[in-house]
Amino acid sequence: MPRRGDNIRKRTDGRWEGRYPAISEDGKKRYLSVYGKSYNEVKEKLTARMYMLNRDDSHRVQPSQKSGRLPQQICNASFCVLMEEWLEEVAQNRKYSTYIKYKKLYTCHIKALFFSDNLSQMTNSHIQAEMAKLEVSDSTRQSVLATVKQTLCYIEKQYGYPVPTIAGCALQKRAASIEIMDRAEQTRLIRFLHSDMDISKAGIYLCLFTGLRLGEICSLKWEDIDRERGLLHVNRTVQRIESREGTTKTILLETPPKSVFSKRAIPISDTLLSLLTNFHQEGQEYVLKKNRPMEPRTYQNHFKKYLEGIDAPNYNFHILRHTFATNCIDSGMDVKSLSEILGHSNVQITMNRYVHPSMDTKRKHINALSANYGQLCGQM
Repeated sequence: MPRRGDNIRKRTDGRWEGRYPAISEDGKKRYLSVYGKSYNEVKEKLTARMYMLNRDDSHRVQPSQKSGRLPQQICNASFCVLMEEWLEEVAQNRKYSTYIKYKKLYTCHIKALFFSDNLSQMTNSHIQAEMAKLEVSDSTRQSVLATVKQTLCYIEKQYGYPVPTIAGCALQKRAASIEIMDRAEQTRLIRFLHSDMDISKAGIYLCLFTGLRLGEICSLKWEDIDRERGLLHVNRTVQRIESREGTTKTILLETPPKSVFSKRAIPISDTLLSLLTNFHQEGQEYVLKKNRPMEPRTYQNHFKKYLEGIDAPNYNFHILRHTFATNCIDSGMDVKSLSEILGHSNVQITMNRYVHPSMDTKRKHINALSANYGQLCGQM
């Protein structure tokens, strides 16, 4: 039940919801909602929202036709309030995992940077100055900036507010080189996996020879493996994220792959297919576990134990993907084929992120160059 005088109620999922009236473009009255974890949080959001919009005006505030200027309410509106409004739309229209990703960026980074700023202050110079304060990785910095841009685009679409051009580079440092396993480490790992091999070790072996992501191998089903055609189909991924209902803090969520390009078919060798088939049992749905996906963190820990067994550094699971990509290039695979196997939208991503010449490859080229020089000297 709402408290007297307020249109605020506690939902069955544990969240608080506040509703306020607005006029749609066709002139009809409707109600919009804001959400929060407490009554006071929703009350503050409602107050800010009503400050931003007049009760009798259209919810979609447009620039004045006479002056071309925006109403003062939208210019003075809190940027964080508007971003929370955008997040609500994301929650309604996009994957839940996508919403959680944006929400974490907002909660952990963006809110602290722009908490006291109104919309009129969100200029390129101000955004870049605040971004410079972030002490995070370049990848996170780029994600934060992209999220701010998406919010500004939403505001332009909803309220007619002109989006500032966000120029300048958000990156502050040289991108760190991505590690791969050297040949000696790969040899020791493969021998270790073949020694007393079980399905867990077979999954690591599969990733080293296909470039599967952690979430993709953890959610792989036997039905995804086409034995007749020798193909492995990537149809889903799994990750542990914040729970929507609030009954538990996190849930293990299966979703479609990372992007439309990530849903792909990967050819696998007869040897690899035979190795996997040895572990297939009737009634099993998933490859790594019988009837449910493997917990990604658990499988990451399995990998770390295997690394300890071969006296290798404490690599992240993703190094298997980096190593696979580099091995493919070293073996002469064209970048377009590799890009499709990895599930990238274009070959530039493959080249920039995943193709890293190994020291052995560099040494081979240097030795070849020295041999050429030797031949030239011999002709003199």
